[in-house]
Amino acid sequence: MEDDLDELFPGDRGTLDAEIRRVLVHVLQRRFLSAEGNRAEWKLLLEHQQIIESRMHDLYLRLVVDLGRGLAYKQQVRSDEFEVPILLKDAPYNRTETLVLVHLRTVFQRESAAGESAPRIDIEDVEQTVLSYLTDADGSPARQQKAIRAALDRLDREGVIDEETTGRYRISALVEVVLSAEKLAELRAWLRRQQQEQQERENA
Repeated sequence: MEDDLDELFPGDRGTLDAEIRRVLVHVLQRRFLSAEGNRAEWKLLLEHQQIIESRMHDLYLRLVVDLGRGLAYKQQVRSDEFEVPILLKDAPYNRTETLVLVHLRTVFQRESAAGESAPRIDIEDVEQTVLSYLTDADGSPARQQKAIRAALDRLDREGVIDEETTGRYRISALVEVVLSAEKLAELRAWLRRQQQEQQERENA
């Protein structure tokens, strides 16, 4: 009967307290957990990091805690030595989403270097920059604009940006995790090549 009192639901065989289970579930559910967004959950995560990591390792997932940025997120464990069942499915960004990400990452890098702790950006700025990289192959201007707004919506849901007021976003430090400095340089080089090829076609 004493064991039954500790059950959170009939047949419960779990050993973690309810609040620790909640943090574990949130880490698994969300793209990331932010110290700024939920200080209580962040504190619990740090206090019980070892047991949460243990449960995630059972699922072949790695917990990454970035104290500097105040972010925690999960990664799929992969190995060339033995077969790992893949739990996390990568949902790649499409072309427009990638272009938006590159611009957000560039603005974040520039503003952070200037001492801005919470860089912000307007939707008009994003549209003006991203539209300059799109071509007729990406559809009509209206379709392109719709794709940019859909990209911003996805990144807002994932926590990369936060729409504070209509059309104005705060860029999260998560953008540095999603797009590393190395990947940013690679994508910038790719964009430069694409623009050069487009100019050569127009001049031909």
